[in-house]
Amino acid sequence: MTITLYGIPNCDTVKKARAFLKDRGVACDFVDFKKASVPAGKLAVWMAAVGWERLLNRQGSTWRQLPEAVKASVVDADSAAAVMVAHPSCIKRPVVEWGAGVVTLGFNERQFLGLLPPP
Repeated sequence: MTITLYGIPNCDTVKKARAFLKDRGVACDFVDFKKASVPAGKLAVWMAAVGWERLLNRQGSTWRQLPEAVKASVVDADSAAAVMVAHPSCIKRPVVEWGAGVVTLGFNERQFLGLLPPP
């Protein structure tokens, strides 16, 4: 199983998720949105798995700082994707790809435990 974790290294939730996996000896690839941007084609995969409404982080400071016109323009998956590409910090973090098409958002210890391979 190859686990890929997408996020921003200084995000507290990303730090918790990475530490959780590391503490259990689980290797994962980390993709930094700030340095690598959002990989082409990934937004569509993530939106199909979790929905654009969940993927778009409307609680974060990046979203709150966007102009009202930009926020109002987000009405569907395409408009949400445009904002997330332009402002990767608007993506809920971390996005974790567990393999076999399983994608999760954020960090939930119980959920992560249930998705880890058996020891």
